[in-house]
Amino acid sequence: MKLIRFGEAGKEKPGIIDKDGNYLDCSGFQEDWNEAFFESNGLDRLDAWLEANIEGLSKIPDNSRIGSPVARPSKIVCIGLNYRKHAIESGMAVPEIPIIFMKATSSLSGPFDPIYIPKNSTATDWEVELAVVIGKRAKYVSKENAMDYVAGYCLHNDVSERDFQLRHGGQWVKGKSADNFAPLGPFLATKFEIPDPHNLRLWLKLNGETIQDSNTSDLVFDIPYLIEHLSQYMTLLPGDVISTGTPAGVGLGFDPPKYLTEGDVVELGIDGLGVSRQVAMKDPEA
Repeated sequence: MKLIRFGEAGKEKPGIIDKDGNYLDCSGFQEDWNEAFFESNGLDRLDAWLEANIEGLSKIPDNSRIGSPVARPSKIVCIGLNYRKHAIESGMAVPEIPIIFMKATSSLSGPFDPIYIPKNSTATDWEVELAVVIGKRAKYVSKENAMDYVAGYCLHNDVSERDFQLRHGGQWVKGKSADNFAPLGPFLATKFEIPDPHNLRLWLKLNGETIQDSNTSDLVFDIPYLIEHLSQYMTLLPGDVISTGTPAGVGLGFDPPKYLTEGDVVELGIDGLGVSRQVAMKDPEA
């Protein structure tokens, strides 16, 4: 099953992509893809509802905006330096335990929305990442059963302002949380759609040039380990997003560094999770 949300930002409606690639309106299900949905066995209930109703669902208009496939989660938890070559290009040691930081949930945006370059930004960067969506409350989980807590997976661009991140007090969250810094989607693929999340090609192009190209097999810390680790320190709630880190090829790693300017086009994708596209533009409120 592939879940989508569509419509005006802040007023998205729920939908799915069916096995034939049709984008279908699931407003009749009368639930959004949010914490309450995942918490109440929503995926199984939706599956049963679709079996009875899918023939009567309307197609979504072709020009519809696609939003984040998950309504604003309680947390967007990110893993830093989780690919060895990325740690090296950043001039940092490969971590022995996961580096954890948060993105503000207000940074969440649709997969084709613009990237807003923040006021006073000098170093807005890109990061293609595999995102894991939690399906049920997870606390003190062991890695042996950690995958039982996964609802599915999404493509995520962990947009980052490096100057804010590294030179504004040493708190990464400052460089990660601007508006539209978390394009998610285009869809959430349930875990049964992705048999092996640890063997997926992920890539990113800047203005048509491929500059990130790797595989999730290179993760330093895999998904079960991350869920176990995080759940010792915080309760993961249904719908929470874990972004698992980015491979080498970010702007920070170039010599000299290369960052986004107005009009730049970022395209990214992961096997089985679709492709997203964002155009960099000045923050209209700056």
